[in-house]
Amino acid sequence: MKALKEYVIPFVGLKEGVHDYSYEIDGKFFESFEYSEIDNGKIHADVQMDRQERMLIFEFKMKGFVIVPCDRCLEDMEYPLEVKERLIVKFGQEYEEETEEILIIPETVSQIDISGFIYEYIMLALPLKRVHPDGVESCNS
Repeated sequence: MKALKEYVIPFVGLKEGVHDYSYEIDGKFFESFEYSEIDNGKIHADVQMDRQERMLIFEFKMKGFVIVPCDRCLEDMEYPLEVKERLIVKFGQEYEEETEEILIIPETVSQIDISGFIYEYIMLALPLKRVHPDGVESCNS
């Protein structure tokens, strides 16, 4: 899990306001997730965290590609991605996922690991059926 250490953001002690983070996501990132369907990739992620008194607002912007197997021929293919997501983290008594966009964490927590959210957003950006964009012609017969 050392590969994911850089995705842990300690927010206690940070001044209120906007804080920017930038990440280069590659194969090591995806290897850290058990049973990942993504073999490799190259994605640039910009994460903006707006630290407020009682909440954190994250804006995720990611662009790049991932390597996934084609569902038709099983050969690896490059799939382009562009992701924009928002996450609101509120402080409360215990962990709770209020909605897909709102997470409640205990007030005693001093840092947040955003690697799981980044991985989830990338996975959700992939279509259910992944085939070569050129169709059958580019599949390995």
